[in-house]
Amino acid sequence: MKSKLSLILFLGLSIHAFAQENLTYQKPSKSILDLVDYERAPSVSMDTKKEYMILTYRNTYKTLDDLNQDEMRLGGLRINPTTNISSTVTYTNNIKLRKIKDKNEIQVSGLPADARISNISWSPNEKKIAFSHTTNSGVELWVIDIASAKATQLTEDNVNANLGNPFSWYSDNENILVKMLPKNRAALLDEKKNLPTGPIVSNATGTISQNRTYQDLLKNKTDEANFQNILTAELYKVNLNGNKTLFKAADMYSGENFSPDGNYLMISTIQKPFSYIVPLNRFPSKTVVYDKDGKEVKVVNEVALNEIMPKGFMATRTGKRNMNWRNDDAATLYYVEALDEGNPENKVDFRDEVFQWKAPFNENPSLILKTKQRFGGIIWGNETTAIAFDQWYDTRNAKTYLFNPSDATQEPKIITDRNSQDIYSDPGNFETIKNAYGKRVLAIENNNLYLLGDGFTKNGQFPFIDEFNLKNQQTKRLYTSAYKDKKEDLLSIEDFKKGEVLVQIQSKNEYPNYYFRNIKKKDQLTPITSFKNPFESIKNVSKEVIQYKRKDGVALSGTLYLPAGYDKAKKEKLPLLIWAYPAEFKDKNSAGQNNQNPNEFTFPYYGSFVYWVTKGYVVLDDASFPIIGEGTTEPNDNFITQLVDNAEAAINAVDALGYINRKKVAIGGHSYGAFMTANLLTHSNLFACGIARSGAYNRTLTPFGFQSEQRNYWEVPEVYNTMSPFMNADKMKTPLLLVHGEADNNPGTFTLQTERYFQALKGLGAPVRMVILPKEAHGYAAKENILHLLWEQDQFLEKYLKN
Repeated sequence: MKSKLSLILFLGLSIHAFAQENLTYQKPSKSILDLVDYERAPSVSMDTKKEYMILTYRNTYKTLDDLNQDEMRLGGLRINPTTNISSTVTYTNNIKLRKIKDKNEIQVSGLPADARISNISWSPNEKKIAFSHTTNSGVELWVIDIASAKATQLTEDNVNANLGNPFSWYSDNENILVKMLPKNRAALLDEKKNLPTGPIVSNATGTISQNRTYQDLLKNKTDEANFQNILTAELYKVNLNGNKTLFKAADMYSGENFSPDGNYLMISTIQKPFSYIVPLNRFPSKTVVYDKDGKEVKVVNEVALNEIMPKGFMATRTGKRNMNWRNDDAATLYYVEALDEGNPENKVDFRDEVFQWKAPFNENPSLILKTKQRFGGIIWGNETTAIAFDQWYDTRNAKTYLFNPSDATQEPKIITDRNSQDIYSDPGNFETIKNAYGKRVLAIENNNLYLLGDGFTKNGQFPFIDEFNLKNQQTKRLYTSAYKDKKEDLLSIEDFKKGEVLVQIQSKNEYPNYYFRNIKKKDQLTPITSFKNPFESIKNVSKEVIQYKRKDGVALSGTLYLPAGYDKAKKEKLPLLIWAYPAEFKDKNSAGQNNQNPNEFTFPYYGSFVYWVTKGYVVLDDASFPIIGEGTTEPNDNFITQLVDNAEAAINAVDALGYINRKKVAIGGHSYGAFMTANLLTHSNLFACGIARSGAYNRTLTPFGFQSEQRNYWEVPEVYNTMSPFMNADKMKTPLLLVHGEADNNPGTFTLQTERYFQALKGLGAPVRMVILPKEAHGYAAKENILHLLWEQDQFLEKYLKN
């Protein structure tokens, strides 16, 4: 979507003394611009019978005007108070239908003009599609009839979508439960017009309460009042003719979930008191089950304010959690409770226990499972078969349990017990199908389950389908993808008897498309879609995955791009760009495994350096940067050393191929990759320059942990200080381009991090440039900003690297 908007971009914040330069928006060179200006292919969703597919279209980018809307930031939410929907939502602009066996697309008629569509949802029988449409003043509910391909508006634009999807289908396929703005809704308070009645006071009672840094928290009584206002809704039952009846009076509804048989409805509401130090998912809540007519059946859960949490990633709150309906039963709830008081430091034989509770809840809940580690989820099958998962972060261990939910006396069988970071041993994901209730459950055929795996191996990627026998717990390989010049993703098994599988196939220059593969008929392929490659200008670039080792023997890899027509025999020495993101591991074997496929479609986007292969650069994309801490050693104990070793190994590997001038190498990264970039420029002489986007540079501003670091600043101040580029700003003399979104919403990467780091570097005489992108959050969305970002990077690389 092109925009004629031309605005002033302040390089640095104009409100700060260090802002020195103003620019209008710029565009990158033509070779890059050709890759940015493309038409996005539609997203595809199919009904479970594979009769129809819906094609949803959206603009390639948002515009600055899209971002320049009213916004309130409350309790971890970012809301447009005028339209009552998230200010960060990405809209669909058009919907088409297609019978899968027919190549002709059908334009849905009756859609609103200049549509802004979100929350697309199939009806249980998959004959209708509901969606929300955002007008200039609110959100409407619409529905599409599949048979006629016609859209109809059901409500006015008074739907409350401030907490996500605002509606749920009834099981009768004729009615929808909708959250709507209260008729007597009060006006929002304006901080500028409503004077405070007193100071803001917070107390610390002496109890340890270590919370990470959160964005967009409540700050005062005005925020509290507005938060309650935007969340409050009335629940209405709306039929397909648009007739509505009040189902529940106004409250702060945070979740509505029908039982599989549709006879019960579980509703959760947010309660007071609110918090100024944690977001809304840790506010008090109450969960009540009603019958389908709205009569209260049982209060099934009440959760207190959760500002205090035990230390560690595997910490959890006490009491009932993860409450939901069993997908395989008419109306049975299940939930989890901690056996270790939610504290990972407590030594226990079992961490969690799982209960089930059958409606109408006249009997006590019954225990069905205990997990040795923290509960990670359940895939329900039938009354005697279910699969459960647990995990433990510190060891990266993950277990899979086969258990009988009807008989707790039967010992659950651990069918996998593995390192979750060991991708070569990944058994795959269990296949599911929709049952009579329209819920996804385990696909059980002739006493067998089925697993679809990514198939990463030391020799490449070969996705597979395994059959798992429930009697002997043995697996049998049914299919292995044999492609060497393409990449195949196995999406779902469509017909178990016929052997029909839905797959997606792509290559480095062939756009991903959908097919039906018959694994019993010589792997017969039937095409479904035929999307074209929108990036023809780079289809002939050289692309390969290279593998190499760093000096301690850890295996590394990266995807290497060479300009089209590059003569590998003459080996002209070109500048090298490396894009990376550090990842933490607990063992060298997992860290050295390769998850890159050279046959993956080359999809350039603003978050990588791939564009610059068109301008005579060599690009090493997604280079491995593992940070390993084995045994009792934490990864960050040797962060800087491993970071430099990773970088040196990458440069050595490409240099050994003869393609680069190793004195002209640049490094770049986003978020934690930006943090990596600043540290590499500070602690090594390997790079001519670097680009760091939306990073954090002072770890003392995230004192209760960051990334995978669970220790707080006061436990290991030397780790925090050593890792902080800000603390070592006096050592950084290499040219650096700092970029940040003005409205960063990511915990820990406040825009202040870049502003203060720039101020330090400038004050200490480092060659540094700062670009603050107006209205942007942690990821960038507006086309004007993205084009200018690419221009900034291009100018910077031409100045400090290429020339």
